[in-house]
Amino acid sequence: MESKTINLALQGGGAHGAFTWGVIDRLLDEEWLEIGGISGTSAGALNGAALKAGLASAKGRAGREAARENLHVLWTEVGDMSDNRLIRWMNSLMPMGRGFQRLTEMFSPAAWLDNLTRLVSPYDYGPFYTNPLANVLRDLPYPEFACDRGPELFVAATNVRSGQIRVFTGAEADTDAVLASACLPTLFQAIEIFDPKSGRIEAYWDGGYTGNPALYPLYPARFPRDIVIVALNPLIRETLPRTPVEISDRVNEVSFNSSLMSQLRAINFVKRLYQEDRLKDSSMKNVLIHMIMDDALMNDLNARSKLMPGGHKLARMKEAGRAAADQFLDAHADKLNREDSFDMTEMFKRSFTHADG
Repeated sequence: MESKTINLALQGGGAHGAFTWGVIDRLLDEEWLEIGGISGTSAGALNGAALKAGLASAKGRAGREAARENLHVLWTEVGDMSDNRLIRWMNSLMPMGRGFQRLTEMFSPAAWLDNLTRLVSPYDYGPFYTNPLANVLRDLPYPEFACDRGPELFVAATNVRSGQIRVFTGAEADTDAVLASACLPTLFQAIEIFDPKSGRIEAYWDGGYTGNPALYPLYPARFPRDIVIVALNPLIRETLPRTPVEISDRVNEVSFNSSLMSQLRAINFVKRLYQEDRLKDSSMKNVLIHMIMDDALMNDLNARSKLMPGGHKLARMKEAGRAAADQFLDAHADKLNREDSFDMTEMFKRSFTHADG
């Protein structure tokens, strides 16, 4: 296979991030495949930081193995932790099977913890507060991801005061930026970081509210045209949510997918202009979109998987990610650097028909 370079755009989704671990692990098998840029949010930012640090540590196969080691340690640490806040973070955006819905809502630890987050603020811990994800990042074998080596890393977080996205990169994409990107506000205290644009210290929450993930940092000409999105939140869920947990889960999925859908809609609009030959002399980039996902898996996760977010389930998610990446490469490797493999026109057909009519 000829050498090809892609960008990775990594969604957030708690323990579902182990699926992305598997995707990356499989992509690292292919020495013909290089990574030019990485944009990550929440769990995607954690994966992106671990990948970036490993690839930045050495060239060639050694860097790939370092990235693998980083990701293994990252998810082993997450799976072994018993901190209730981290368990709740892993459970975020994880739908339950309907058969156990009512029972778990009334009696399960997950339900108890969910209710607790509505009564107890992360600021109520006082001087005893710590962010468990900080230790996870510090324990990486190759911890240096805020550097100018390896692929460029972009980390999205949400400014609490303005409600706008901030994308950290280079030296700014450090541990605090990654913690900000994964900061669910009911579980973790906001991460405070100086913003040179406002000239003040700003507080940041999870980037999923404004960019899950942010695609636009990968548009500049120095990056390859291809953006491979690793999607964790189902784009389609056929079953109507009826129980409180089902409704809450679907609201989370829709809200955490909304920024991605908006960006894809804009990209698709540009593609239509290219197809109509209306951007012949434009410098606007015609990016190529690919997506690695397993909607069937994400639709089928049940109550048991939600209540046991430990190492065994994370390992299963990793294997599912490897399988999805393997299927993607078998079906679409030849399209990389040449054409889209994800059909946005079909996805947005109804919207465009309505808008045109």
